Amino acid sequence: MARRLSLARQVFVLQLTVIVLLVGAGGLLAYLDARSTSENSAERRVLTLALGLAELPSVGEALTLDDPSVVLQPLAESVRRATGADFIVFMAPDRTRYSHPSPELVGEKFLGTIDPALAGEPLTETYPGTLGPSVRAVVPIFDSDGDVVALVSIGILRGEIGRELQQRVPLLLGVSGAALAIAAWGSLAISRRLSRQTLGLGPDEITRMYEQHDAVLHAVHEGLVIVDPGGRIVLVNDEAVRLLGLPPGSVDPGPLTASDVDAPLGSHLASGRPVDDLLVVHRDRVLVVNSELAAKDGRILGTVTTLRDHTDLEALTGELDTARGFAEALRAQAHESANRLHTVVTMIELGNPERAVEFATEELATTQQLTDRVVGTVEEPALAALLLAKAAQAHEKGVEFVITPDSRVGEVGISSRDLVTLVGNLVDNAIDAALAGGPPRRVTLTATSSDEGLRLVVADSGAGIDPDHLDDAFTRGWSTKLSDQPHGRGLGLALVRQIVERHRGSLHVESDGGAVFTVDLPGGADPAHEAER
Repeated sequence: MARRLSLARQVFVLQLTVIVLLVGAGGLLAYLDARSTSENSAERRVLTLALGLAELPSVGEALTLDDPSVVLQPLAESVRRATGADFIVFMAPDRTRYSHPSPELVGEKFLGTIDPALAGEPLTETYPGTLGPSVRAVVPIFDSDGDVVALVSIGILRGEIGRELQQRVPLLLGVSGAALAIAAWGSLAISRRLSRQTLGLGPDEITRMYEQHDAVLHAVHEGLVIVDPGGRIVLVNDEAVRLLGLPPGSVDPGPLTASDVDAPLGSHLASGRPVDDLLVVHRDRVLVVNSELAAKDGRILGTVTTLRDHTDLEALTGELDTARGFAEALRAQAHESANRLHTVVTMIELGNPERAVEFATEELATTQQLTDRVVGTVEEPALAALLLAKAAQAHEKGVEFVITPDSRVGEVGISSRDLVTLVGNLVDNAIDAALAGGPPRRVTLTATSSDEGLRLVVADSGAGIDPDHLDDAFTRGWSTKLSDQPHGRGLGLALVRQIVERHRGSLHVESDGGAVFTVDLPGGADPAHEAER
């Protein structure tokens, strides 16, 4: 099936049709106006000439003769040839001609209207006379008493007026043709520009593409953000609106720029650099960002960025890491218990039962002391289990994990999930920092709760944090450690900051012989629980 005309061609044909009609109508109106002007000009010429002849003294003297035609015929012919008139007729009040271009018609009756002239009023008219249709003027000639004694009629044939008009037609056609050519060229230029902008597509194709484009934007489950080279966000789909926290329905974000989006996501969008599977913490979400440059014919059109929500996945991963930590803690405890049991059995076999009982009692007291301290100071079961697991992990890695005696945590109004993520990441980061430093390796935790809220202080014996990097410590991807993880390191502290901001708390870090992290969360209900209500 033949392809329909593109939108640009349809516009060009429509414009050209309108232009031809307008130029044609303009030319016709100009022709009619020129013809009317020529006829009016001819009427003024013959009237002026007739009025002048009627005032000549020689004409009045000739009328007193027995045969006025002897004088008036030569006078009329000489004036006619000099002025270009087609006829000059002097006549008596009874229409008898005293002059005529055809001498044989002298003495015949004049054909035409003379009544107004007989009444003393000049007149002009178009009349089919003996020489053909003409524009003529009839003027009365008065004697000294003011009586009408004769008439003079001067006329120009319509054919002569037509020939004058024909001389103007080439100029009129030339101007109309030039106007048509210029308008057609301008229309063609507009059509070509429109064709480039619409890629030569027809209206149906553009409509179909828009409908498909709109359907894809609303249906795709990934966030889509298009940023132009100037850093302006030109398009976001529904999922991107949700992930970026924009007002609902903001598919056309208007003057929003990439720099208006919270860091660090905004900086990635504004940079225009391609990225693959970059994990970014944005507000209360963990997003996987992929960006690609969009180009056509070597011209950069901007960047196309997709956003995938990995918040739930990262939360599950964190819970899995916590469960894995618990498992490792149980394994470490089982390993330690097996070693102690073997020691007790060997002592008994060697005949030292008293020493075996003493050793077992000391080990049991040490283990029970830590358990009693944690259980006695922490009312949240998940947090207590986490601290026991971290203590076992730290002991296995050769790091001393100390919970200060003044620690006491009651009901804090924070979900167990957030609390475990917060404390677990801070302690893991501290253990890694202590391992990177020299002995003695130590991690200290102080956790206190009150009506004002919860305070956590986690200190390590590591090298501390460079003051130049304090602001970067909680940015996703920043880390002082190498990693073989699929998405790199640095996500734990970013999640810590995310939780603190969600609970409207504060976070402070300093170096004092190691890093000291202080978190203050205000008391009250969990924002997530409030939202559910």
